[in-house]
Amino acid sequence: MWFRKKKEKQSTTTCVESSLLQLSYQSILRATDGFSTQNLVGSGSFGSVYKGVLEASGAVITVKVLNLLNRGASKSFLAECEALKNIRHRNLVKVLTAISGVNYQGKDFKALVYEFMENGSLEDWLHPFIGMNEPETARNLNFFQRVSVAIDVAHALEYLHHHCEEPIIHCDLKPSNILLDEEMVGHISDFGLAKILFADKLNYSTNQSSSLGLRGTIGYAPPEYGLGSELSTKGDVYSYGILLLEMFTGKRPTHDMFKEGFSIHNFVMAALPERITEIIDPILLQERSRHRTPGNITFSDKHLQHLNSIFEIGLACSAESPSERMDMSDVVSKLCSIRDKLLRPTHYRHERQTYTAQSTGHAATVVGGNDTDLQALLQFKAMITGDQLKVMNSWNSSIHFCQWHGITCGRVKVSSHATTKVAMQGTCFKQETGAAS
Repeated sequence: MWFRKKKEKQSTTTCVESSLLQLSYQSILRATDGFSTQNLVGSGSFGSVYKGVLEASGAVITVKVLNLLNRGASKSFLAECEALKNIRHRNLVKVLTAISGVNYQGKDFKALVYEFMENGSLEDWLHPFIGMNEPETARNLNFFQRVSVAIDVAHALEYLHHHCEEPIIHCDLKPSNILLDEEMVGHISDFGLAKILFADKLNYSTNQSSSLGLRGTIGYAPPEYGLGSELSTKGDVYSYGILLLEMFTGKRPTHDMFKEGFSIHNFVMAALPERITEIIDPILLQERSRHRTPGNITFSDKHLQHLNSIFEIGLACSAESPSERMDMSDVVSKLCSIRDKLLRPTHYRHERQTYTAQSTGHAATVVGGNDTDLQALLQFKAMITGDQLKVMNSWNSSIHFCQWHGITCGRVKVSSHATTKVAMQGTCFKQETGAAS
């Protein structure tokens, strides 16, 4: 992340004192079990990230420990601390505190403590690692969830670019830096130690400061950065465009097929609009196929209708020329319009539904978060004593409940269930829930 320096630097202690949470090296050591490898979430040349649990409150935290052997790491700590304490947005990972002191060996120790994101990174969901005993469909995002996360990230970038005291450039937007909370809301994280280092090198020559290592990640960094151009918000817009294309094609920009001048941008542009189904993430095509049942075709078809618009936004953001790229405010507006159109045909209201087979006659309440929704749906399934058309065969733990037949989710919350005209009888109240935005 890059930002304009203030006239007066704030000390590390000021950053800690202004934090809501006061922690010591000892408390962080205990929270992470002595920085155990079992709690190691990730690592790189600029530091290591651990998951921890605070003894006093039981709160789960993320601890980023800086590698102070790296040149400029201490200054980077001050810069990142200063930036993070002055920005607040629901789609930015919240920094809880900063710690600066010495460890038990008497060596300097610096760390940043963040809120923990329950559902990992967007990378984990777009490109999941499938274990030997794990079904392939165990972790993936449906269409609406992808749209929602894309809007979350766009909102965060719009805030950084237009609503901070000085424009802030993240410089390293990519799926692994987008974290998802328990409600699958996206948060931009890792404001990039390398990018903070760049802020400390502004007095260096252009050639020195234009190193791609200080400007982003290959595949996501805009082409002008490799030519030594100055940082700008348009660089973040380019990275966002690549991210958006990746989210809906399921292909990394560094895929083996993208070489010799052929990029993910070219890949998508060549397919629009006639061959759009050829470039969609296969997971989304599977979702479309599963929902192609009588009376439920519109669910997938309306998604397909909007994919072209989403791809066009991704292409406009990832244009080669910075001047041709969209502004994040416009991106937010267009994506929110797409989301609203997706939700518009659905009317959430209390209504009574009649079925044509045997049921216990009890009501199924479908509200709340992941576990609450799951348990409510399983309870409803248990009430059904006859299912002649095997409608509920998909209602099992092999796939996420948002992909069960007849279930529609807003993010991961159930927004409606459509099981009319499927050979069941009895009554059930469908309760208004309202999809998350």
